[in-house]
Amino acid sequence: MSAVESAEHRVWAVLEQVPDPEIPVLSVVDLGIARAVRVDEQGVEVTITPTYSGCPAMHAIEQEIRSALAGAGLAPVRVRTVLDPAWSTDWMSESGKRKLAEYGIAPPGPASCAGTAPLQWRVRCPRCGSLATRLLSEFGSTACKALYQCRECLEPFDYFKPL
Repeated sequence: MSAVESAEHRVWAVLEQVPDPEIPVLSVVDLGIARAVRVDEQGVEVTITPTYSGCPAMHAIEQEIRSALAGAGLAPVRVRTVLDPAWSTDWMSESGKRKLAEYGIAPPGPASCAGTAPLQWRVRCPRCGSLATRLLSEFGSTACKALYQCRECLEPFDYFKPL
């Protein structure tokens, strides 16, 4: 492994520890926000894509990335934000989707199915695993989530909408 490849590997390892401010059990890698890493003679460049263009957490995420990498001795750091292609829930890692469910948020289905009726009534309860759930509101605790209720355990829960 070359020195650059080794440094890039270290950068990704640090990024795996940078939590999303809205869902702290997910890292920016789990969520798919961290898109690319480049290490060269000028330092480290991390490319990120917000979950949506108006995401209020992006400034905090940038600062956390800079701080974490600098703290690991990987500086100077440049963070580049790209909007094209637009972020998709398909970019979430399988590990991230599992962490969401363990946290009590139903993970998204495939983005190719976004907006289809079956997803509205086939959302699995992250608490008991039942598919007997119902949509309470298209908007949950954040704009990217919908509020559901399980008809088996009767618990309400957020569903991370596929985008």
